Amino acid sequence: MKVFKFGGASVKDAVGVKNLVKVLQHEGFDNTLIVISAMGKMTNAFEEIIDAYYNKKDDLSQKIDFVRTYHFSIISDLFLQNNHAVIIEIEQFFGQLSGFLITNKNRDYNFIYDQIIGFGELISTKIVSAYLNEVNIVNSWIDVREYIKTDATYRDAYVNWELTKQKITTLNTSKLYITQGFLGSNENSKTTSLGREGSDYSAAIFAHALESESVTIWKDVPGMLNADPKFFKDTIKLDRISFREAIELSYYGASVIHPKTLKPLQNKKIPLLVKSFTAPDEPGTIIDVDTSNDHMVPSFIFKKNQVLFSITPKDFSFLIEANLSDIFSKLSEAKAEINIMQNSALSFSFLIDHDPMKIASILDILNTNYEVKYNTDLELVTVRHYDKKTNEFVCQNKKILLQQRTRNTARFVLA
Repeated sequence: MKVFKFGGASVKDAVGVKNLVKVLQHEGFDNTLIVISAMGKMTNAFEEIIDAYYNKKDDLSQKIDFVRTYHFSIISDLFLQNNHAVIIEIEQFFGQLSGFLITNKNRDYNFIYDQIIGFGELISTKIVSAYLNEVNIVNSWIDVREYIKTDATYRDAYVNWELTKQKITTLNTSKLYITQGFLGSNENSKTTSLGREGSDYSAAIFAHALESESVTIWKDVPGMLNADPKFFKDTIKLDRISFREAIELSYYGASVIHPKTLKPLQNKKIPLLVKSFTAPDEPGTIIDVDTSNDHMVPSFIFKKNQVLFSITPKDFSFLIEANLSDIFSKLSEAKAEINIMQNSALSFSFLIDHDPMKIASILDILNTNYEVKYNTDLELVTVRHYDKKTNEFVCQNKKILLQQRTRNTARFVLA
């Protein structure tokens, strides 16, 4: 069985959905499971709904109306009938959303986030599934929450692999399935999410459990590039790299592949293809066990909007193991995901993505015993297979606040 994953950019409008049909007709769709994200920027739009609901803002209804109008506009462009069955199904989802907003008593932000955010994927896949059936590509829509089972860590849930495999292996591998990325459910049947950009991970979970022949991630780029074209003019497509190299790149923040996606595929030696949904004839990038091409081209990874914390003990003591253990415990409590860290005898520095709630939590937790300073609006640049020229290029006209180098990787925190 093959697994395809289509991101939000590929189904952002009716034209995109129709192009998805062309891709399937080109590639073939027998014995295939398709994972689809929320349409366009709808994940961001649902996050605005969450913010308006959680903070009791006056514009909640307008935020919901925007999302409703967006989806029904796509439906009207795809279906000739004004009374198509998919309209009722989408209305039911909006009814479920309204019901949750009215009846929910839980004020935990992460719980609220996961119960609302998944409607983007549910609505998206219902629309695509209905349109595929409309054009005689017969498929079965399945609710991913019935198959990917997790713990109750909302917004970054851990997969219960044993139970998940039991559920997924009940699927008929001769059929075409449409399902959602990003989501799962816990033992109480509450929706959980696998972390932002977790749809790639969802595809890998299904492929691992089904022992698929391959996974193809359809993107708006020709394959995996050595840099983000938003920052680099002369990017180079990586024709073939190993799982090991791809894991290194994703760990450091390469945006094409989700960091958790690669390991389940590597363990089963399932090739991962990254291809363009606008040019399905092009070969894209192959990620597999072959390591022979890993050092051919330097790769550049940029992470904007970073926050650098520097902390020192208030009692002027040295930062020994006991201090570091205490710091890591507190950062774990704040759910801080560290992008780079460094310590000296007297201070400990670490970098995280900008998140106002996490910044406030970190300050609240650490201020009792530590002097805490932080800088915002920073950039983290990682260069794989660097040389002097590449390092000088990325640091040009920038102030270096922190840097680290190993044999193959150089990293710079820049202001």
